[in-house]
Amino acid sequence: MTLQKKDFIEIDFIGKLKDNQQVFDSNILKELKKINPDDPNLEQKSKPFIFALGENMFLSGIDEFLLGKPLGKYTIELEPEKAFGLRNQENIKLMPMSVFTKHKINPIPGVVFNFDNRPAKILSVSGGRVRVDFNNPLAGKAVTYELEVKKKLTDIKEKTKALIEFFVRQEIPFEIKEKKLIIEPTNELAKFLELFKDKFKELLDLDLEIKKDKKQDKPKEKVEESEEKEENKEDISKKQQ
Repeated sequence: MTLQKKDFIEIDFIGKLKDNQQVFDSNILKELKKINPDDPNLEQKSKPFIFALGENMFLSGIDEFLLGKPLGKYTIELEPEKAFGLRNQENIKLMPMSVFTKHKINPIPGVVFNFDNRPAKILSVSGGRVRVDFNNPLAGKAVTYELEVKKKLTDIKEKTKALIEFFVRQEIPFEIKEKKLIIEPTNELAKFLELFKDKFKELLDLDLEIKKDKKQDKPKEKVEESEEKEENKEDISKKQQ
């Protein structure tokens, strides 16, 4: 059995810098402890990584390497172009201090923070302006991945769960009926998933359906009537006091 584009696969991996073999990423607990032993989310991060092959859910170089390969263990060396990209001078920006003050951030040179879901490193602070590097911290670096492709998923529910978690980084309850993926609107993230309805169709052959909130289905008159009753209750309560 060889791996094909759009296959959902489960892997364990260790990412290392090629020059000094320093571990920078993994989903294996003992390796994660090498990166940050004090991280309170180690247990949560140390779980099997599942992704659809060839769908930009992992590094492009790993996707390309695994296509046509069987299950098993591999060591993959990637140059920057196939890993986290080359460093780009245009990604270094000069920003006013007011931006950081507004967000209550103290821009200390060397500190890395999250800015609109992008990693950013403070390079220097001078004259009310902050020089910020938005390049990926691993841009321009060659890396090595040791990974094991443990299995190819065939269960539609396992694949759906993995795809949802990839998009929103958490579990959301769902059900599958016939060719429909049905999600209750119990979480704002459920509505966010509508942005990816084409991907659910393409990868899982499922039509995404976000159930309507029952409150929104009430006739306007009934809603107004209900609100009026609540107001009357408040008036009665006030009189009794």
